[in-house]
Amino acid sequence: MKLKTIIVDDEPYAIEVIENYLTNFHEIKVVAKCSNAIEAFQTLQKERVDLLFLDVQMPGMTGTDLMRSLKTPPKVIFTTAFPDYAVSGFDLNAVDYLLKPVPFDRFLKALDKVFNLFKMQQPTIQYSNPLNTERSADNYLLLRVDRKMTKINIADIYWIESIKDYIKVILKDKTLISKQKIGLLEDLLPDESFIRIHRSFIIALDKVESYHGYCVEIGGKELPIGRSYKSDCYKRLSQ
Repeated sequence: MKLKTIIVDDEPYAIEVIENYLTNFHEIKVVAKCSNAIEAFQTLQKERVDLLFLDVQMPGMTGTDLMRSLKTPPKVIFTTAFPDYAVSGFDLNAVDYLLKPVPFDRFLKALDKVFNLFKMQQPTIQYSNPLNTERSADNYLLLRVDRKMTKINIADIYWIESIKDYIKVILKDKTLISKQKIGLLEDLLPDESFIRIHRSFIIALDKVESYHGYCVEIGGKELPIGRSYKSDCYKRLSQ
């Protein structure tokens, strides 16, 4: 049994992320990719669909409006960058609610719920992490910056700084700001290339120019090493 699936999002990068994740599952068949809810509605009139990956906030018609318009809606996993929409999503009996950028391990949990609902045995999953450094063509992060999903090459990152509920991603020639927790980036970035040196800083190891005492220097700027991170940091830097 293959679950017929539609991915609905007005951001092409967001569709690309979900589609790439789904390539790891032979039980899922993507039958359409729609850039808005109206297009998805028209597709649903012609195609029997088991599962929707549905963005909430889209121009014209929202994802929640789409679900309310369907007499017999398919199972839905909402995806959005706005956590405030979670309550309305679950009011519509959503299987799950994924906050962008969607980490793969969180995606797996949502898909496991789908398999259980359809009483399918979840397969043993062997997948290629899209952030694996051996796959240079896919070495990127997707973060919402200025209300747009922005593709960031991992090799271009110098360091990441946390400021309350936001992060600053420092690149060679610019700085990007996204509403996101630094812990999520710590999970997404490859361990062999990045290290957390402070509760507010993650650095790229290959960008370190020098280190001494309680700080490292990158791009002419000194970044503090937290006391609890000191031992691991020195060990990694001295390799």
